[in-house]
Amino acid sequence: MQYTLYPPFKLLLLRYRYKYGIAIPEYTRIGPGFFINRFGNIMVNGDAIIGANCNITHGAMLGQMNRGPKQGSPILGDGVFLAAGCKVIGRIYIGSRAAVGANAVVTKDVPDDAAVGGIPAKILSMNGSEGYINRRVDSDCRTGYQPDGLSNR
Repeated sequence: MQYTLYPPFKLLLLRYRYKYGIAIPEYTRIGPGFFINRFGNIMVNGDAIIGANCNITHGAMLGQMNRGPKQGSPILGDGVFLAAGCKVIGRIYIGSRAAVGANAVVTKDVPDDAAVGGIPAKILSMNGSEGYINRRVDSDCRTGYQPDGLSNR
């Protein structure tokens, strides 16, 4: 049955990708409570992992790096806020309750509860995403992902 339903649903997904400007592959691991706050030009690599209660705004990108020490795709903890135009490329871990500022380019791991901004992104405060997360779901829903270690901070 999956072979008969997959092609039309894949075509429908591609149509909506072009119509709304949001490219999130169907196999991306996304926790509950994911919220897109303004649509348009949102690109997520299929290997990225998005935690529970994360908010992404327009122009944000979670991209893959194909070589080097940060080879891979981003991992977002729970309650992460990504502001307009920010870029997270490579195997970067964004800690739980962190906030990434508008047009920031994240090149290093971000600790829990940090707010980062700039090019390259630097820690601006330890106030995190408090007050920025919309439409939360039950806090018992967690991704269960634990990073190996936060390196290159």
